Amino acid sequence: MEAPTRDHDLVLFGATGFVGELIAGYVAHHAPPDLRVGLAGRSRAKLETVRSRLPVAAQDWAIIEADTQRPDSLAAMAAGTRVLFTTVGPYAKYGLSVVEACARAGTHYGDLTGEVSFVREAIDRWDALARTTGARIVHACGYDSVPSDLAVLLLHRAAQADGAGGLTRVQLVARAKGGVSGGTIESMRGQLDGIRTDPVLRSLAGDPYSLSPDRTAEPTTRQPPDLGWVGRSDDGPWAAPFIMASANTRIVRRSNALQGWAYGRSLRYGEVMGMGRGPVGAVTAGATALGLRLFGAALALPPTRKVLDRVLPSPGAGPSEAARRSGWFHSEVTASTESGQRYRAIAAGPGDPGYAATAVMAGETAISLALDGDPLPPATGSLTPATALGNILVDRLREAGHTYEVTSLARRRK
Repeated sequence: MEAPTRDHDLVLFGATGFVGELIAGYVAHHAPPDLRVGLAGRSRAKLETVRSRLPVAAQDWAIIEADTQRPDSLAAMAAGTRVLFTTVGPYAKYGLSVVEACARAGTHYGDLTGEVSFVREAIDRWDALARTTGARIVHACGYDSVPSDLAVLLLHRAAQADGAGGLTRVQLVARAKGGVSGGTIESMRGQLDGIRTDPVLRSLAGDPYSLSPDRTAEPTTRQPPDLGWVGRSDDGPWAAPFIMASANTRIVRRSNALQGWAYGRSLRYGEVMGMGRGPVGAVTAGATALGLRLFGAALALPPTRKVLDRVLPSPGAGPSEAARRSGWFHSEVTASTESGQRYRAIAAGPGDPGYAATAVMAGETAISLALDGDPLPPATGSLTPATALGNILVDRLREAGHTYEVTSLARRRK
C-alpha cells in the first residue's frame, strides 16, 4: 500500500519537454499552494531553466534527476511521491519502466499516451501488481482520450438515470483547430514501425477490443472501422477518418469492460472527423481521408520519411503560444439506447487540443489523483480516465472552462 509519508504529492516527469513544461505551467497556476510538487528529468540544469520560466508559485519546487535508463532513479522517484505524471515518450520506448516503478511503489501514475500497444503491454505486465499495491495507473489523460472517455461515461449515466437501457450505437464527431509537436510525430513513427515489422502488433492494432481486461468475455458486437471511412455522420454532415479514433475507441471499450460492460454489451462505438455539409463537405472529407492515407504511407517508408523529417517539427518543438491560444476542440457524441431513447453529449474547450487543452486535462488529472482521494472511484490497477476519476474529473474540467453536457433527444422511430 501507499507509504504514509512521502516527500512529494506530485512529480512531473519530463518537465523539460514541450508538453511537460505546459503541464507544469498549468499546475503552477492552478494547484493549491501547499501541494508539494517536483520537476523530474535527466538534466538538473534544464529543469532549473524550466522552473525559472514558471510562475512564482513554482520557484521552490524540487528538482529530481531521473532517467529511464537508470531503474534505480525511477524507483527512488516513484517511492518519493504520491503521484507521478509522465510525458516522457514515445511510451513504448521509455514508458514501461516508469509504470513498473509506480506499480511497485504503490504510486498513482498518469500519462498522455495514444500508443495502444504500450497500454496493452503495461496492462499485461503491471496491472496485477498495481492492484495489489493500490496504485492507479491511468493512461490517455489528454486529448487522447479524456473527451471521448468522459463523454461516453456521461451518456451512460444519463441513460441509466432514465431507465433507457444500455447504449447501442454511439458516434463521436470531432472538430478541432490545432497543431502538432515533434513528440507526437515521433510517437506515430514508432507505432507505424511496430505495425509494419511485428505481426503481433499488427494484429493488436486491428483488434477493436485490444485493451479489454478479458478478451474472451467481450461481446461479438461488430465495431465501426477506425480509418478508411468516408461518409455522412449520424447527424448528417460529411465525415472523414479521425486519426485518434484507433486509440480513443479502445480506451472507451476498456472503460465499458472494466465496469462490467455497464454501458451495454451491444455498445457499437466509433469516431469520425466532421467536415461540414453539402458538396464542399463531401470533397473535404474525401481529400482528408486521402491525405491521411498518403501521410501514413509516407511516414512508414524510410525514403519518404527522410523527406518529411525536413519539414515536420522535431522532438521538443510544437505550436507557438499564439497558435495554442487560438485553437479549440469540439466533440459531439450521439447515442441510441436499447429502448430507442437518444442522447447527445458535448465535450469541448478552448485552446489547441493537443497542447493547451491537453495541459488542462493532464494538469487536472494529476491534481485530482494527488488531492481527491476517497471521492475517486474505488478502483486500482490499469485504468482509464473514466474508471479512475469519473465525475470528479468531469467537475474539475468544467470548473477549468471546458464543456461537458448531455441532452436528451427525440426517441428514434422504430
